[in-house]
Amino acid sequence: MGESARPHPNGVDEPLIRADVAVIGAGGAGLYTALSAAREGARVALVSATPLAQTASYWAQGGLAAALAADDSPAQHLADTLRAGRAAVRRSAAEVLVTEAPERVRDLQSLGVRFDADRNGRLALGLEGGHSVRRVAHAGGSATGRRVVRQLSAIAVQEPGITVFEGARAGSLWLTDGVCRGLVCEDGRRISARAVVLCTGGSAALWARTTNPPGSQGSGLILAHAAGATLADLEFAQFHPTAVIDVPGREGFLITEAIRGEGATLLDASGQRFVDELAPRDEVARAIWAKLAETGARSVGLDMRGIDEASFPNVFSALREAGVDATRELVPVAPAAHYMMGGIVTDLNGRSSVPGLYAVGETACTGLHGANRLASNSLSECFVFGWRAAHRSLSEPLPAPPNQAELAALVDRTPLPTPGPDTRTALWRHAGLERSAEGLRLLLDDPYPLARLIAASALAREETRGAHMRIDHPERDPELDYRHAVLAANGELHWEHWL
Repeated sequence: MGESARPHPNGVDEPLIRADVAVIGAGGAGLYTALSAAREGARVALVSATPLAQTASYWAQGGLAAALAADDSPAQHLADTLRAGRAAVRRSAAEVLVTEAPERVRDLQSLGVRFDADRNGRLALGLEGGHSVRRVAHAGGSATGRRVVRQLSAIAVQEPGITVFEGARAGSLWLTDGVCRGLVCEDGRRISARAVVLCTGGSAALWARTTNPPGSQGSGLILAHAAGATLADLEFAQFHPTAVIDVPGREGFLITEAIRGEGATLLDASGQRFVDELAPRDEVARAIWAKLAETGARSVGLDMRGIDEASFPNVFSALREAGVDATRELVPVAPAAHYMMGGIVTDLNGRSSVPGLYAVGETACTGLHGANRLASNSLSECFVFGWRAAHRSLSEPLPAPPNQAELAALVDRTPLPTPGPDTRTALWRHAGLERSAEGLRLLLDDPYPLARLIAASALAREETRGAHMRIDHPERDPELDYRHAVLAANGELHWEHWL
């Protein structure tokens, strides 16, 4: 990793760091992208706002969806993905995922990730909502994110080709003649690279009720859009059906769908089941929302009393620490904002509309998830498209050494905007599970830029599709099948058809 320094007016030398690839974000997508590039001999700068193994991926309870079973196939996985996505999935992206996910699982195993196995040593695949067969690989039951991120973090810090910058926040992208050639951190560090890969996670913490950690506020989307990148599908924010509510210390705690795959049921106040627990997430979340509206209750009950506690030890123990014994009583749950299907528009190799800028994972929008993400496709996406982005980014030309005038211009240390509590409340009220033009228009004046863009996208889609429910347009409009709301850098919205 090459470095040079220039004097700053305050007397502190600020290094210029040279790398082949700069990766922003050290969750599953960022770690795997960095490792994939380093294994090709690249010099990688890995920028993480938090210490390694404390990213949002750490808390991921789902697993990796991949056609690994004898009774499964990529074609079947593709059919389930298309069905869940409500006629909005970019088929080519889904074909890449279902074809390459098994190899990425095997690669993770070669890196030391130990997925759960049955007594015969075969992968113990789980069943989750929207899947027609068991195809979800877990590690430690519902601790998959923790296990994967810990293992990849341990490898990354030992990898000589990777330099990790913990506690460093990207403040802006470094552009020269419209090409991304690096980034500037809020602390003044400048990183020059062939390519920058944004792996900064999602935006679900923008909503008042969420399963996400506070940092998931769409920072990567704001960075990219300010640099001229297009965004898409921001109206498609997924609400997880089973997030704990009204339990002090565990508000918004996600209870993995895999538990319903093993037989847990959802019960109303009278103790009756009211929904197919393994339907796609949009259906289950909407059914719960309707039941709460009908009864005036704040929660429904998740009955986990017949589930083997040893299969999901962290879920049961977390609930028990909060005073809920899920082996004896129902767990109060209600929907919460969970995952952003939209993001930075990329091709199938992670390239954005800005040359030299890539995005992977929840930050990106390949069109894979359509209007409703199929459970556990997201972790698989991190590894499939992280591998692709790493390899494609290394074909970008090395940037020319910057001159002093260019370096002197890179002094902007304005922190990225952060949303206040009013924004989070407004998004939950006006862009939650139910939306209307009247409420969405109120968000167009929100001080947080991403909230305004989400509102503009949701206003434009005058229909109900997947996770996007317009009470003033309750039916799906077939004219909008496979059409994506794309936001240009100037904020103008247009529609595109992706194949």
